[in-house]
Amino acid sequence: MPLEPLSQKEIEDRLAELPGWSLDGDRIARSYRLGSHFAAAAMVLHIAQLQDELDHHSDLTLGYHSVSLTVNTHSVGGAVTELDFDLARRVEEIAPGHGAS
Repeated sequence: MPLEPLSQKEIEDRLAELPGWSLDGDRIARSYRLGSHFAAAAMVLHIAQLQDELDHHSDLTLGYHSVSLTVNTHSVGGAVTELDFDLARRVEEIAPGHGAS
C-alpha cells in the first residue's frame, strides 16, 4: 500500500497520543533534554539505528544536553505520513532508557 499524506485531523489525533511532539510547519517535531552531552550523543546513535531499520530518516540535531528531531516523508512531497509517526513512536520507546525528558 503506497504512503498517503495524513489529513490535518489525522495528524492532530496522532499527536495527541505522543506528548511532547508537535506540528512544525510540514513536519512533526520533538526535542529532548538529557543529563549529559554523552547521553545525548548515545541517543542520537540509537535513533540513527532505528531510522536505518525503518529506512526513514529525520533531521536530527545533537545539542549540548539535547536531541531534536523533525520529520516528514520526502517521497510524498514532504507531507506527514504514518511512517513519520512510526518513527516518532519508536523514538518515544527508547527515550526513557537514555534518561531523556
